Amino acid sequence: MSERVEIQLPPMPECWQSCGACGDGELLVSDIPLAVGDRVWRDEPMLTLETDKTTLDIPAPRSGRVSALHVEIGDPVQVGSLLMTLQPE
Repeated sequence: MSERVEIQLPPMPECWQSCGACGDGELLVSDIPLAVGDRVWRDEPMLTLETDKTTLDIPAPRSGRVSALHVEIGDPVQVGSLLMTLQPE
């Protein structure tokens, strides 16, 4: 069986850094459509973030089964924040 993989928040799209229109303010977790034990497929939305101006779905970087969630709805996050742990299948 493969080792568990810790999933961190990837860098934000370049447009967020250059225009600033939607990237201002704090990033908050607004939705987590998965629970521990759920199967997630690569590129499937694993959580949604929001600022005061926009929302952004964060896709799973790989397939696997969720073995731990490290954030809750309402939590502030930043690039590199630990989001969840996957058990690759």
